[in-house]
Amino acid sequence: MRQSPLILHDAFAFPGGGEKVAQSLAELTGGILWTAQFNQAAFPENFFASRPPMDMRAREKHPDLARLSETACFWKCFAQFPRSNPPYTIFSGSLAPMAHERVTGKKILYCHTPPRILYDQRDYYLSGQPATRRPAYKAFLWAFERAYAKAARSMDLIVSNSQNVAHRLGRYLQLDSEIVPPPVRTEDFTWLGQEDFYLSTARVDRLKRVETIVEAFLAMPDKRLVVVSGGSELERVQAMAAHAPNIEVRGWVSAQDLRQLTGKCLATVYIPRDEDFGISPVESMAAGKPVIGVAEGGLLETVQEYKTGILIQASPRPEHVVQAVSAMTPELALSMRAACEARATKFDESAFRAKMQRLIDGVLR
Repeated sequence: MRQSPLILHDAFAFPGGGEKVAQSLAELTGGILWTAQFNQAAFPENFFASRPPMDMRAREKHPDLARLSETACFWKCFAQFPRSNPPYTIFSGSLAPMAHERVTGKKILYCHTPPRILYDQRDYYLSGQPATRRPAYKAFLWAFERAYAKAARSMDLIVSNSQNVAHRLGRYLQLDSEIVPPPVRTEDFTWLGQEDFYLSTARVDRLKRVETIVEAFLAMPDKRLVVVSGGSELERVQAMAAHAPNIEVRGWVSAQDLRQLTGKCLATVYIPRDEDFGISPVESMAAGKPVIGVAEGGLLETVQEYKTGILIQASPRPEHVVQAVSAMTPELALSMRAACEARATKFDESAFRAKMQRLIDGVLR
């Protein structure tokens, strides 16, 4: 009996962009999903159809290491992956490739980004460590960088999710890659009207700049903002908005609620630091809603200036967001609807599947 391919993804903690890619790859290939850690409660009932991921339960198997460093915990888990002989394996994420020596057959990396703590954001993350921990953290990053580079160079094919990520692979690892944008289920997002609020869907962590968006709306009490996501900075952002009646911070919401809010908002606001690709802006455009974005990273490849949104300058301050929100009137937003919907179709899941199947077939010849 022919063995199934394997799809290895770092962790399924929440239904984010990387998780959607891994699930879509499993559907496309009939592959078996494996992951270091699976939080089943965080996912909608039908997210995986009938094939949820195989959970290696890394934190439970390595509790002491997990308390010290989750990255190191997941690294060890994949390095001890059961020896397997699939026809091919697709690795999704930064730590799943650490299993590259445990599988035979062709190896494909779908690269969301080379680990940012190792490359373009290394100094940023180091600065967040207490001074007493920095020497040990630097040693850990040195070992992680060597291991990741070895894994990446062992691949038969590397696929980048954007030109931005392909550039990082070339700059930091001197590796070439094919570009296949991640799948977006554009049919899930539709125009449901235009209500008087702006929507932020970015994960609430240090690189997504949600606090900058909240600061901007604190200066605009006549403009409504709804923040729908969670993350490491959620409590801080909730505290910032605690006494602002025009700002609602909901945390994680269901997929149905996300579709409803996206379909009804006036526009979305999405200004992450050098985003890898960014699925949220495409979902926004699929619903006919323009994006107030930032002119850096993956948004330069998706949002068209003054056609499907407004791109503010790189490294934005709150006043730049204020200016863009003020410019994005209901009339302007409505005039962009058709262009937004047309633009989103270029990133539909069907395009992702066709491109990935062609590349997989090419590797297996």
